[in-house]
Amino acid sequence: MIYARFSHPWLNLLVFGLVLLKTDGLYVGITYVQNAVAKGAVCLDGSPPAYHWDRGFGSGINSWLVHLEGGGWCNNVTACLERKNTHLGSSKKMAEQLPFSGILCNRPQCNPEFYNWNRVKVRYCDGSSFTGDVAAINPATNLHFRGARVWLAVMEDLLAKGMRNAENAILSGCSAGGLASILHCDSFQALLPLGTKVKCLSDAGYFINVKDVSGASHIESYFSQVVATHESAKNLLPSCTSTMRPAMCFFPQYMAQQIQTPLFIINAAYDSWQIRNILAPADADPHGIWEDCKYDIKNCLPSQLMAMQAFRSQFLISLLRIGKSSSRGMFIDSCYAHCQTEMQEFWFMAKSPALNKTRIAKAVGDWFYDRTPFQTIDCPYPCNPTCRNQIYDSEHNLQY
Repeated sequence: MIYARFSHPWLNLLVFGLVLLKTDGLYVGITYVQNAVAKGAVCLDGSPPAYHWDRGFGSGINSWLVHLEGGGWCNNVTACLERKNTHLGSSKKMAEQLPFSGILCNRPQCNPEFYNWNRVKVRYCDGSSFTGDVAAINPATNLHFRGARVWLAVMEDLLAKGMRNAENAILSGCSAGGLASILHCDSFQALLPLGTKVKCLSDAGYFINVKDVSGASHIESYFSQVVATHESAKNLLPSCTSTMRPAMCFFPQYMAQQIQTPLFIINAAYDSWQIRNILAPADADPHGIWEDCKYDIKNCLPSQLMAMQAFRSQFLISLLRIGKSSSRGMFIDSCYAHCQTEMQEFWFMAKSPALNKTRIAKAVGDWFYDRTPFQTIDCPYPCNPTCRNQIYDSEHNLQY
């Protein structure tokens, strides 16, 4: 059989070997940070924090990609008690092995730029995007609000295992982890030696402060409760909290401009989680009018699409509030999606979403290595034929 050969290596990688089966991947074992318990750096239930680490090799042996897991937040004791008995609140409930794909993949065919780096997935078990720190523990609930301590304990463990010798480093994350990668971006850089090339990547972490379809400020109230419950204020950016209420500093639009470390923002302008939970949360839609639309954008009524277009406009206004910077990257597509770096279908495959004929993996690689700046905002839905729009079933499980 004869294959065409392209002059650009990225085109060759897209043509050869990119039909990757979900079952054909790398599974990485869990590491528990046992010595963190003595420091009070624990999950909601008091169990030790954890991460999954696949060692770098070859030219990537001194390069580190630290990826923060997502999974929402808990905004009060009741919600945190429910979370405490899941993998998002206890390392006792975590899978001992996790599949690494997308930005965590260990093969050049699926992750051309970072495949041989040290790739770490930090598990998320505190419910505050690694910002909480409440000293007291109520014996009635035994809840530990210690996200900020977890962050530092995991970073110290990774530094001791070789990250202190990093020549290149990226802090990335998805969803609540994507927000955490912004919140902790500068502190991540501060942990690493001078001369290390450090950048941060936020995937689906640019949550915006916008009213829901009923006119209520649902997400602002929710984030206020998260910050209060976890006493996060002292671990948010002081340059932000000195000028506005701490809860507002949980929103990137009010604090990301103050991040000094280069930052790349990957987000769908029609972020499916934000549409479902910020624009049209259940409390704002008591009759379920938005249900079919929220779980498949193709089912949206014209009036609902108008509301989603208005959400996109507000998203872009909020995004542009952080100002222009030559060091910042942006990949803002018009897909109905949430988290696009961990899933191979979005990160790097022949049919992955593209802006200006550039897929996410290439845009990020060009930005990190300072080859080509990438700051692109897509046209409105449904203009982009490369989009992979997510569909959810009645149980809110992701389908295709």
